[in-house]
Amino acid sequence: MPNKTVKDIMSKDCVTVTLLDNVFEIALKMKQHDIGFVAVLDGKQFIGGVTDRDLVVRGYAEKHSGSTAVETVMTKNMITVDPQTSVDEAAKIMAQHQIRRLPVVEQGELIGIVAIGDLAVRGSFEDEAGEALSRISQERTLVGSH
Repeated sequence: MPNKTVKDIMSKDCVTVTLLDNVFEIALKMKQHDIGFVAVLDGKQFIGGVTDRDLVVRGYAEKHSGSTAVETVMTKNMITVDPQTSVDEAAKIMAQHQIRRLPVVEQGELIGIVAIGDLAVRGSFEDEAGEALSRISQERTLVGSH
């Protein structure tokens, strides 16, 4: 059986914003779609992302209002993978960097997102995904949010 790639398991219907959007609009999209991550695009180019935690830590905890620019709270230079990355490698990257979401980018354009749950649910590498998930969960529990 050939190794699955992230293209086989990624979510393709990604919720996105641009630098013209603000913190309130990100929070609204997260609520409407019941998600904790929104990708930031410049045209079609992937330039970063915003998690629900980013909104709290870089937004509200810094006393920024809902009209604050996306750029203030977004994470730039995110770790990304290309569509041909194996599911096994994606799990290792997520465990190594303690991340729960991995944008899939092709020629600079966002084509999907792999979440830690995608690895466990859809992947054929439950051991690696489970290990990655448990390491990330343990880290968050032991250290608290970071």
